[in-house]
Amino acid sequence: MLDMVLSIVMLAAVALAAGSVYLFRKGDTKRATLMAVLVVVMLVNIVIWTVPSDDGDALREHAATQ
Repeated sequence: MLDMVLSIVMLAAVALAAGSVYLFRKGDTKRATLMAVLVVVMLVNIVIWTVPSDDGDALREHAATQ
């Protein structure tokens, strides 16, 4: 279940990044910047959940076992 959620978040981040680039080109820098910040937050969240720690386990694996 968590893998599906992380996949959807990644797809949403890609869509938001594309929308942010479109808005930058259109001239709406305030909304484009906010969208770009949201993309960064979403990607950092994905990294936190998937990158393994020193013991070799990721948070995703701990959530799947409980």
